[in-house]
Amino acid sequence: MINAAGPWVDDIAALATAGRAKAHLRLVQGSHVVVRRKFEGAHAYIFQNGDGRIVFAIPYEDDFTLIGTTDRPFAGDRDAVAISGEERDYLCAAASAYFSEPVGPADVVSSYAGIRPLYEDNAASDATVTRDYVFAVDAPDGAPPLLSIFGGKITTYRRLAEHAMERLARHLAVPARPWTGDAPLPGGDFAGGFDAFLAEVRALWPWLPAATARRMARAYGTRIERVIGEARAPDGLGRDLGGGLSEAEVDYMRREEMAQTSEDVLWRRSKLGLHLPQEAHENVAASLAADFA
Repeated sequence: MINAAGPWVDDIAALATAGRAKAHLRLVQGSHVVVRRKFEGAHAYIFQNGDGRIVFAIPYEDDFTLIGTTDRPFAGDRDAVAISGEERDYLCAAASAYFSEPVGPADVVSSYAGIRPLYEDNAASDATVTRDYVFAVDAPDGAPPLLSIFGGKITTYRRLAEHAMERLARHLAVPARPWTGDAPLPGGDFAGGFDAFLAEVRALWPWLPAATARRMARAYGTRIERVIGEARAPDGLGRDLGGGLSEAEVDYMRREEMAQTSEDVLWRRSKLGLHLPQEAHENVAASLAADFA
């Protein structure tokens, strides 16, 4: 079994091993704020903050700038993580020290926070705890092995996966050769770059508005075919729930991506919540409620 439960990995390891596994995590909260676009261009900025940490500003969803991040100990409810007022003010002040126009709390249009399940290496501060991943294998005689994964970053997830299989191959008959280097992500199996792929999408479905075609091509890649299905005109995608988000697209997220709530659709599977009017939020919630009724 592979235990990749993030902030819950210690809990799962203890449960699966009847208490044999030791605790390895330091939970650290990181939060971000989103403001209206603060600069032109596709580049990012990295700011050296007065406390020795860095804060970045990144172009986000075309019309916005993402500012992050924080590092603070977390010991609360792991199912209810949210940015604090202190963190929001910290990020705004850090960005204001560099931007020609200051960033204030009133400029924040959205925010999000998460928990970093970092491997406890006894570093002096949360900012310097290792971001690398560490494996722990519990393999008592005669029992299936449990591989628990502590720490890690999404930027190294492919190497982590291959490394995990290498460790399991010591205990199970599983392939352990590297293979992910050339494997596309789901929907990424197109050649010639994104612009060429977008041109194909526009040729196949010329009735899609240009902005919608670009957004859907970016979001789904070649899986856009699963969203559009047999539709031959806009009304084939069902009702427009607002801003070009169709019932067919919401149904795809429910069917293929396990979306169950409007928050899943508008924030977790996409960032359409930044762009769509409140009416669209209500329409998505009503559409999902009908599906699950």
